[in-house]
Amino acid sequence: MIEELLADGSIRESLALLVASSASTSEEGLEEMVARVAWSVVAEPGDGVAGALVAAMGAAAAWRTVIDGGMSNGLIAVDHAASELRDGIARWRPRVSVARVGSALHDAAHLGARLLLPGDDAWPEPLDDLEAHAPFVLWTRGDVSALRSDERVGIVGARAATGYGEHVVGEIAGDLAAASVSVISGGAYGIDGAAHRAALGVGGATVAFLAGGIDRPYPQGHRDLFRRIVVSGAIVSEVPCGTAPTKWRFLSRNRLIAALSDATVVVEAGWRSGSLNTAGHAAALGRPLGAVPGPVTSPASAGCHRLLREYDAHCVTTAEEVRELWRPSTHPLSTTRNDSPEQTRLLDAMSARTAWDADELARRSGIAPTSVRSLLGILELEGLVQRTEQGWRRRSADERRG
Repeated sequence: MIEELLADGSIRESLALLVASSASTSEEGLEEMVARVAWSVVAEPGDGVAGALVAAMGAAAAWRTVIDGGMSNGLIAVDHAASELRDGIARWRPRVSVARVGSALHDAAHLGARLLLPGDDAWPEPLDDLEAHAPFVLWTRGDVSALRSDERVGIVGARAATGYGEHVVGEIAGDLAAASVSVISGGAYGIDGAAHRAALGVGGATVAFLAGGIDRPYPQGHRDLFRRIVVSGAIVSEVPCGTAPTKWRFLSRNRLIAALSDATVVVEAGWRSGSLNTAGHAAALGRPLGAVPGPVTSPASAGCHRLLREYDAHCVTTAEEVRELWRPSTHPLSTTRNDSPEQTRLLDAMSARTAWDADELARRSGIAPTSVRSLLGILELEGLVQRTEQGWRRRSADERRG
């Protein structure tokens, strides 16, 4: 089948449009690309048996041996039971289709997508920590550099978010994005969408991992949001164009958010929320895990409290506390240094994303308005705050270093 696909000139043209310039264009390299695309078509996301075969034999060799040949010669190399391999073949072979693989490539090329493969310069290497459960390829739209930014945080939470949850995630995601941290989430309603919007609102980078194909962004109500993400971030999927988002694909997608992120933070989650699935992947990968506490009477925060009690999650309430999950006190987003208690209170009341006038800062900090105005002057001289037309805002760590 691989040879049949490569004999089609339009397939080669689509590959040329899709792959990174750093990808190998040798015949062997092209075979490996096509085979990886074929595996992404026939195997469900996170299929560990298929992943182990590809890791041990290479995508093209695994395809020819197990799919075209229907044999179990690769069994010894991947240390899987014969029954698992037989079950795998039974899952994969009914999906084998030259037309489906060709359509995956043609549709993505027509969409202006980009195909990332392991070993490309743009491939996000943290995903390799998933080992046999790593994606075969990534289908992307937008600026893929957001996948390889120096710092990335996964922010997930309830779809039925409360006003409290949306306010908190807006502050945290906005402040982190303003400090050049890429915000990673799943594009869903509620907390996910609020995290993406907050990052976009400060001109930051954000990445949305989809459960279906990148030509079928879900939910439909976020189509405009996804268009904005493509401009300054990326939408990403491990399944080809045309694939429908389904419940199990949402759960599989969560492992990618956890693997790519330096830390995962849950902002509002019910007792059995799908966000806890993402948290479980983060814990299994050894990634730091944070949870935002909420009112003890709120069912929307019950899952966060469960993470704090049962999963050793760190309690986080600000962007600075979130960043400390993976970079303890190295470059804080605000400063306490030898500041007076009132300076510290005022800085804590300020945001790097939203500007407020002195009266509003007095209300938020509990400091008299006259004192606030004098403190702002001192903090401005020290380069810690900035006066704008809208009011005063805290300068991010990156702005201060610049």
